Amino acid sequence: MACFKVLIAAILVLGIHCALGSAAAVDLDLERATTAADTTRDWWQVAQFYQIYPRSYKDSDGDGIGDLQGIISKLDYLKEIGVTATWLSPIYSSPMADFGYDISDFFDIQPEYGTLADFDELIAEAKKRNIKIILDFVPNHSSDENVWFQKSVKREKGYEDYYMWHDGYVNATTGKREPPSNWLQAFRGSAWEWNDERQQYYLHQFAVKQPDLNYRNPAVVAQMKRVLTYWLDRGVAGFRMDAVPWCFEVLPDADGRYPDEPLSGYTDDPDDSSYLKHIYTQDLRETVEMVFQWRTLLDDYQRIHGGDTRVIMVETYSGLDYVMQFYGNRTTKGAQMPFNFQFIIGGNGDKNNTQLNATGFVKIISSWLSQMPAGQTANWVMGNHDQRRVGSRYGENRIDLMNMLQMFLPGVSITYQGEELGMTDLDISWEDSRDPAACNSNSDIYEQFTRDPARTPFQWSDEANAGFSTNATTWLPINPNYVTVNAKAENSTSPSHLSLYKQLVDLRKSKTLQFGATRYANVGDNVVAIRRYLSGEPSYVLVANVLDTSVSGIDVASAIYATGSYKIKLLNPQAKATVGDSVTLSNLTLEPYAALILESV
Repeated sequence: MACFKVLIAAILVLGIHCALGSAAAVDLDLERATTAADTTRDWWQVAQFYQIYPRSYKDSDGDGIGDLQGIISKLDYLKEIGVTATWLSPIYSSPMADFGYDISDFFDIQPEYGTLADFDELIAEAKKRNIKIILDFVPNHSSDENVWFQKSVKREKGYEDYYMWHDGYVNATTGKREPPSNWLQAFRGSAWEWNDERQQYYLHQFAVKQPDLNYRNPAVVAQMKRVLTYWLDRGVAGFRMDAVPWCFEVLPDADGRYPDEPLSGYTDDPDDSSYLKHIYTQDLRETVEMVFQWRTLLDDYQRIHGGDTRVIMVETYSGLDYVMQFYGNRTTKGAQMPFNFQFIIGGNGDKNNTQLNATGFVKIISSWLSQMPAGQTANWVMGNHDQRRVGSRYGENRIDLMNMLQMFLPGVSITYQGEELGMTDLDISWEDSRDPAACNSNSDIYEQFTRDPARTPFQWSDEANAGFSTNATTWLPINPNYVTVNAKAENSTSPSHLSLYKQLVDLRKSKTLQFGATRYANVGDNVVAIRRYLSGEPSYVLVANVLDTSVSGIDVASAIYATGSYKIKLLNPQAKATVGDSVTLSNLTLEPYAALILESV
């Protein structure tokens, strides 16, 4: 689901501003340092998560659309690249107004993706390969074609208040009925839609065909818990929870009025969601407490049925003070993984971070690690189906560097399909646009809102349609660079983005990266340095020149307190060196965009 709320809040940092040639290391007190005795981790804490956008992953039946059998046919690929668990964007029955995020039946599979039997086969085949399946749970809304909504329209008993309904108000001047408030949807325009049959407005914070459920109704809360239990019974290992901050809205006043939201000052476009500050429709405390209830349900399910921990991954682009609440507190457990989108929303605060320097990188890392509650696990999300691809946001010369960074930092790594290949955005024409976030705008401005460029089909080979489909056309165009950027070519070539990615996955299995402490710093504007260390185990250092100028004579050793001798363990093609070479950390030379992972000798 798109979270197109504008994030104006500055990234909170540790005050690590440094001049060129100087270095600033993070205070060890902030590291949540791991001792040699602390060597226990749950499965998910050391897992490699991988997001599949089913519509674009693999088409098995030649209709130009990916499906469940397509995913099953590629499970060996997931195993080969070290995936522990994969979360699937929605596969439920849907009219596809928002490509599955408008759900008409939470208990069934969209026919173009397959059947429940196909899903059960996916679970069974994935289990044979020790791969867990995580489903996308869409709690905020349903489709207007869902039977719940149809019953609510008719005010059938038990469904009267399943959704957010309001009479609105008659304008005393014009005599026309108007929406209850100025609230805006994510896809442009009013968040209120008039329903002729019921003679009331309903709230939809996304597309008009996605009415918001009413979480102040206990029947809705119970129903959505039944949804979770149903899929747990079918064998899923947890849920990625979509658009969570929208689940609750402020209560109306004593007269039944909802407050208007204030202007943001960010844009003059009154239809743009970022025109308003969403202080009454997002980020309410009740939403956090709802996630606590879902965590309790999953923990109770495990206690009763056994098996591994079932996990919750929460999608929220909110301010970090709010995001961190989802972890829980001393008395109540929350989500294991409130998604860390700092590499998406950090840096320059927009979708282009190609000029971000080392100080900016360290600020992004610090923004999460400095605020994460003690005892919790970090996670790193570089991209997803709602965002421009990493290589397009950070620059193609940084693709390997970004994968190295993500895999080296402490905690959970979450990869969006194709990032391991270095797939990049394809500019989609207005005529080919499918995303409602774009289609609800116009041909002059749609490129500001479209998510289609990152949703193009997976590039399996240099065969027709990138080996994705045998159909003459695919639901979105395929990037022409598939001829060289594809899984088959990169599997047989070294170095390649994929070959390095698989080496990084193997390195993540080391005790040092799974259990070790972390120290990180920037050295001037160019170099990011991270040290991972654990008593009795090899230490590893990542050094990366994030800019297009070479540097020499860099003292990384002092910046991250690294002593002893090191040799090159892994490197990207920009580094003019060789695996096994000795490196002097106190006098380091790095070519533009060069990145090295070093191992202590």
